[in-house]
Formats: sequence, C-alpha cells, structure tokens
Amino acid sequence: MPARLFDLTGKSAIVTGCNTGLGAAMAIALAEAGCGIVGVNRSDPADTRARVEGAGQRFVDVRADLAALDAVDSIVAASVEAFGRIDVLVNNAGIIRRNDALTFSEADWDAVIDVNLKSVFFLSQAVARQFVRQGAGGKIINVASMLSFQGGIRVASYTASKSGVLGLTRLLANEWAAKGINVNAIAPGYMATNNTAALRDDRERNDEILARIPAGRWGAPDDLAGPVVFLASPASDYVHGHTLAVDGGWLAR
Repeated sequence: MPARLFDLTGKSAIVTGCNTGLGAAMAIALAEAGCGIVGVNRSDPADTRARVEGAGQRFVDVRADLAALDAVDSIVAASVEAFGRIDVLVNNAGIIRRNDALTFSEADWDAVIDVNLKSVFFLSQAVARQFVRQGAGGKIINVASMLSFQGGIRVASYTASKSGVLGLTRLLANEWAAKGINVNAIAPGYMATNNTAALRDDRERNDEILARIPAGRWGAPDDLAGPVVFLASPASDYVHGHTLAVDGGWLAR
C-alpha cells in the first residue's frame, strides 16, 4: 500500500521553468512516478524532454514567457488537449535581480514580481478552474525560497516575491482545500545549480554558506525529487498550505 500512495501513473503535470536545474529535476521525478509532463519554458528543454521520455512518459513542449499573462490560457488548453485533464501544477519558473535597495529600479522590481508572483497566482487560478471543471481536485506546488523566511540583501524584489509565494500558498489553501485542491510549496535551500555557480566559486562565501548548513553540503536538484512527488501524490492529500523547507537544516541553525 505505501508504494501506491506515491504512484502518479496516468496523471499529468504542468511544470514551469523545467529546462534545467530544479525544475528539470522535479519534472523528471514526476515522470518517473508515472506522470506525463507539460513543460513550460522560454528555451528548448531538450535534455528534460529526453529524460522524461526515457522514463516512458510523454513530454509536451510549451514555449511561453511568464512575464506576461497572455500565455496562461494557452498553457491550460495545451495541457488539456494533450492529456485530457490536468492533475498537478508546479510553479517553478523564477528570475532574480540584484542591486542595493537604495538604487533598485522599478524595472527590476516589476520584472521579478511579474514572473515570480503574479504569474504564480494567475496560472494557479486558471489551473484551479480546470480542476473544478474536472470535479476531482488537484495539486498545486509552488516553489518558494529561504528568502520566504529571511530578508537577504540586494534582492528586494526577489525577497518580496518569495515571501509573497509563501503567503499566497496559505491563502489559496484556505480557499481551495474544501474543493479538493491541495496548495503547498517547496522552499529549496542553497542548491548546486547554474544560478549558484558564482557563490560556490567564491571560496570565502562558499565556506560561510557550508558552515551554516547542518548537512554540511550544498543541495542537489535531485534532493527535490522526493518532496515534489510527495506533494503531487495521494500521500499528501491532507497536507494544505504548507511550505516544506528542503535546506539541509539551514533554517534550523
């Protein structure tokens, strides 16, 4: 019985920003659990497609820029056309801009908020409407951050957006749990991806980060495989509005 709780055979999932890194790892994990994947990206997700198909699942390639909302309805339509329904949404796509708060620009503020927060709400809204039409609930998994809990420095709009993701996850859970829709989030810690290469190459900064992580290592994208499958599966049917830190103990320190 426990294995069946994590079985996603016959399900379909939309995963945004899955061409590399954390999004790719989550899409592949869902596929290995039995899920067909609709990958929403700005660039070619060739490697992710190959690995999803290597797991025996269908991969539907949807190109969209989530900085604008024009693509939301077409993403839902493409998913329903391909699989007949939607079962899971993973809101992973995100961007970051760095500058001192005294000189942070409106353009950098708007760019990050539009992708990291505004698109999360409106894509979730569109998918939840589809869940309601289907009449069988569904799973929404947002990607938060350590900066959902902490302030950080020089990333004003990113911190605001990821704090907003945590709050929005709770709000949507409050409104949609009774409809059978689970809304939860994953907050990755410091992960070894292309986005953190500069930090890892800076010996002093790398050592400072590692000294704060009880697990003593950077996270790997595959560390999100279990959490995303859990939150997408029947095993989490009574989990609502929770943000799961996958951080090697960073927040506990």
